[in-house]
Order: sequence, then structure tokens, then C-alpha cells
Amino acid sequence: MKVHEYQAKQILARAGIPIPDGRLATSPDEAETAAQAIAAPVAVKAQVHAGGRGKAGGIKVAKSPAEAKSAAAAILGMEIKGLRVENVYVERAADVASELYLGITLDRDRRRPVVMLSTVGGMDIEEVATSRPDAIARGWPSPLLGLLPFEARALVFDAGVAPAQRDAVADIARRLYRVYGETDATLVEINPLFVQKNGSVLAGDAKLDVDDNALFRQTELAKLKEVSPNEEAEEKARALGFSFVQLDGEVGIIGNGAGLVMATLDAVRNAGGHAANFLDVGGGAKEAVVKAALEIVLSNPRVRSVMINIFGGITRGDEVAKGILDVIQAHPPRVPLVVRLSGTEAEAGRKLLEKAPLESRATMDEAAAEAVRLAKEPART
Repeated sequence: MKVHEYQAKQILARAGIPIPDGRLATSPDEAETAAQAIAAPVAVKAQVHAGGRGKAGGIKVAKSPAEAKSAAAAILGMEIKGLRVENVYVERAADVASELYLGITLDRDRRRPVVMLSTVGGMDIEEVATSRPDAIARGWPSPLLGLLPFEARALVFDAGVAPAQRDAVADIARRLYRVYGETDATLVEINPLFVQKNGSVLAGDAKLDVDDNALFRQTELAKLKEVSPNEEAEEKARALGFSFVQLDGEVGIIGNGAGLVMATLDAVRNAGGHAANFLDVGGGAKEAVVKAALEIVLSNPRVRSVMINIFGGITRGDEVAKGILDVIQAHPPRVPLVVRLSGTEAEAGRKLLEKAPLESRATMDEAAAEAVRLAKEPART
């Protein structure tokens, strides 16, 4: 679960991390009033669950309340990565001398959190990690002990933080680590972490992603959850108990088992196509689940064909076939379907589908090639 920048900053502030004075605004007039209350140059920042806001024109600096009003008018209603901007955050503009990066996430290889600090702030950390990996200092605190003082100080020395800011940055790193643990975060990030010309340090931005599986105990954070239009399918899938991730391709994918679905994505790519989603109905999927999964995949307007790849173990091929037939009979698909059934009751499933308006293939690679071919044909009318 993602939270907005202003919400993340409120959480950081409660942890004792310095943030600029700021106010949320839902209209140009409110933005003007907020700038008047701050009584200084401000930054007007789009509040959407997406990165790259600055590059998209979603962050503007205003030297007066009138400019803040104009900036908010330009930002509100715009779309950033498909998300409509409904709110802006108006905050005091920092007097920036330099920018740092500070973030914490899970290092799956080491099975513990990793704290990352860099003097190259304000950029995508992935880009820095690729082009200048030596510019990022890393530390792996004990999950039981947390980020200890000597570890925080070692981190700021390794990163090359200026002597005047070392204590402040080390303190912020330890406070941020506590936020990471206390909120059940999968990622907490300050980018940039501003060093101002007067020597003070404060959070210029804030990102907080919370583990959905922990929301049952993060009751206050759960209240902040928002479901954007492009996340509705994922939420519906989660409620039904199967895994779904929206992707950018044109071939819808349904399979049973994460490994099989990943292999199906690879097969589609090898055939020259791109997957529109990852969808794993899990083991033992019944007719109703398969029907719901197919409906979710078909709800994506980018999908030009759907590949259903089922290897029956616990999952029965005839149950899968019944779910497919239910969807076809209730709402004839606007795109072609390609089905590959193998394993338990696969033969019975194939017989059920013999007269259905779909394509059936014996192997995964054959089915992937057919799905890609059909996706490239002119759309059905």
C-alpha cells in the first residue's frame, strides 16, 4: 500500500524527522491560502502514487501566493502516469545547498533490511545504482537490534557526507529505520534529503510503501489506503485470493502456480509479444475463480488476446473449462482466447471446450505463439 507524500511526511514528522512547513490543497484558492499562511516561496506538488512528478510538470515553485494559485491550477486535473491529480501539497521551498538520498528496503538476498545513503540525491536511485554503484553506501542492520548509532555513523562516513551534517544525517537514518519497522514498510525513502545553505537537513520528499499483509495490525495506516482506477483489478483479485499484477503488454495471461505463470510470460516474450498481466489462480482453482480471473483480465482495454495455461495437479481441467465457458456464454470475449490444458482432467476439459469459440494448443510454446499472433491481428468489431 502506498501513501501520499504529505501523509508520509506527517509520519516522518511524528518520528522527529524535520520536514518543511506544508499544507494540503484541493483547489487553486486553497493553494493560494496555504502559500499566504507559509509566507515564503513554496513548492506546489502533485499528490499521486507515482514517481517522476517533477519531470511530468507536477512540481512547480511559486514565489508568491498568486503564483501558487496559478501553479495549482495547472497541476490539478493533470494526469501523471495515468493517475489524475486531485490534490496538491504546498510546502515551504527549501534553500538548497545539496541533496542526499536515504532509503530503506528489504534485501532479499541477505534476508534483512538494507539502509542506503548517497550524496547523489534527487535522482532515481536505480539509475545511480546502475551508473555509479560506488556512490551508494549500504548497511545491513540486525532486524532484532535495529540501526545502531555506530552503524549509522559508519554509513554517513562511507557515503561521504560533509562533516557538518554527519550527526544530523545519522540521527535521521536511525529515526527512519524506526519508521520502517514500526509501519511494516516494504520501502521508506527520502529523496531528496535536503542540506540547506544554513547547514540544516530536512526531508524534501518522502515515500512510504506498507506491506498489505500487515494492514490488519496497521489500523491507522489502513485508513489511508486509496485504490486508483488502474489498481482496481489488483484489489479485486486480492479479495478473491489470487495473485494479479498489471503489466504493459497486450497478451493477457492466466495460469496456476507462480512458476508456471512466470514461464508463460517468458514464452510470450520469446514469441515476440508482451504480457498484459501476471495472474496466478493458485492450486485447486474452481470454476468461479477461473471465471472471475478471466473477467478481470478481459477488463483491461489493452488486452488483444488471452492465453490460459493450466497444468492440472490439484486444479482440474474440467473446472477450468467450465469457468471459461461461463464467461464466453455470459459475455462473448472481445478478444480471442488461447487455451492450453494439461494434467488432471485435461482431456475432459478439452472436450468441454471443443465447440467453444477459442483456440486450443497442446504445448505452452505453441499456445504462446498463437496468442501473440492473434494479438497482432486487427481488433475484432
